[in-house]
Amino acid sequence: MAGNPQISIVVPVYNDPDGLRDTLDSLTEQKSSSRYEIIVVDNNSTDETPQVIEEFEREYPDIVYGLKETDVQSSYAARNTGIENASGEILAFIDADVTVNNDWIERIVGIFEEKNVDYLGCNVEMYISGGEDSIWAEYDASTGLPVEYYLETKQFVPTCALAVRADVIRAVGPFDQRLVSGGDKEFGNRVDRAGLEMRFTDDTTVYHPTRSSLGEHLS
Repeated sequence: MAGNPQISIVVPVYNDPDGLRDTLDSLTEQKSSSRYEIIVVDNNSTDETPQVIEEFEREYPDIVYGLKETDVQSSYAARNTGIENASGEILAFIDADVTVNNDWIERIVGIFEEKNVDYLGCNVEMYISGGEDSIWAEYDASTGLPVEYYLETKQFVPTCALAVRADVIRAVGPFDQRLVSGGDKEFGNRVDRAGLEMRFTDDTTVYHPTRSSLGEHLS
């Protein structure tokens, strides 16, 4: 979408204006010499999420692009819509409500330029957001998302902390949009079977708020 970016960041979102605002604030404050675009895909939100996307498109017209996925209600379908419209040599996926440091893009691009890697998992740090402390939030913070363990034992990285070369999509195909959950594992397993290089980096972190209720865990 943007002119020849090195990296495209795909952010699916459904009914999460506050989380999306936090994510886009962190992505648009990057200190990076790398060319990048942010593709936000609204998966048929019914609240003010579309207005947040439009606000960032107006403020950052050369970086932020809003798209819609209304045919299939699935975050993987939304990610695929982002993939179809991405121009970057590298595709990075994070969720609306996840935030990153202002050198995150530069670090991701540097790893792909310096190392033999096709599929990269970042470290995930869980945190309890203000006013949402509960036994479930404490549980989430203590268990976290052990990305390195998932990659070593189950051959996948959660899509809140994943970056791949665009060539990976051409080799194994996009996410399975029929899935409501587990699409990150199914995709990672295809990458593994294709014999592509899968790595984890603990030097690059995304920050993920804990789920504060039993319902959010079950969901």
